[in-house]
Amino acid sequence: MSTASDFRIATHQALGRVWTGPTETIDLLLTALLAPGHVLLEGVPGVAKTTLARGFAQLLGCDFRRIQFTPDLLPADITGAYILNMRDQQFVLRRGPIFAHVVLGDEINRAPAKTQSALLEAMQEQQVTLEGETHPLPDPFIVLATQNPMEQEGVYPLPEAQLDRFLLKLHIDYPSAADERRMLETHTHSTPALNAIASPDALRAWRYHATQVHVAPALYDYVVALVTATREHSQVRLGASPRASLALLRAAKALALLDGRAFMRPDDLRALAPSVLAHRITLTHEAEMDGVSGADVVRDVLSEVRWRGPAEVPTP
Repeated sequence: MSTASDFRIATHQALGRVWTGPTETIDLLLTALLAPGHVLLEGVPGVAKTTLARGFAQLLGCDFRRIQFTPDLLPADITGAYILNMRDQQFVLRRGPIFAHVVLGDEINRAPAKTQSALLEAMQEQQVTLEGETHPLPDPFIVLATQNPMEQEGVYPLPEAQLDRFLLKLHIDYPSAADERRMLETHTHSTPALNAIASPDALRAWRYHATQVHVAPALYDYVVALVTATREHSQVRLGASPRASLALLRAAKALALLDGRAFMRPDDLRALAPSVLAHRITLTHEAEMDGVSGADVVRDVLSEVRWRGPAEVPTP
């Protein structure tokens, strides 16, 4: 597949055979893949979060591992550990499921904080440290995690540091009536197998091209203005960090590339701001009691912070 935009079209066609939902969700997964970054899929049980993540991984032509998070899961069950080889009396590394290109962390909030923290270094540094020795993870590397926001028993909320490692947080809602009917028709027969339409080499190439997308100077100012506004909002206790600024810029570059453009637009930033910024915002206690969400704050910010650059962004 020659271009990222071709890959985008092929992904929509292939995933449509096994998953029914908004096309924007698939675009956001592709954006995180090329940005690069990790994705947290949040939604009630039964809305096909795992089906979406598994199908997406199958299309990439990469090594794929699934980790079912449970309260008794240990960090070594994720990263691996050194075990004694009785034959030669030497300790050898037994690699955990984190050593894969695509890792699906199913119901990530069911594991305690100590186990969740095993992902922090992997997601940020793309490496794992065991017994003082650092081991690089495959390239590309992406974590797709799912969680159910409704359950209160037997779950451990992700701490802010963990949430900040996710480039995007996507909410998977109930399908529309038309989509649900199409799902019933699709799953009347056995679910078709998905063949890979990409490769690690292709993904690395597209990621490089995403870094070369042109950004007009006024767009840097717009990113800073949006992120700063989250910190100054009256209902926010802790706004988005500079890491969020970088995440928003990287994601917008990737989205532009998927759209077949070599330059970024303000609309790219506006489209991605809710998914990139909302989960990085800590609200005041009063706002939480009033039912305000991070997404509400981002909507306020987008309406208040106007684009003050040229009507047409200069292209390279």
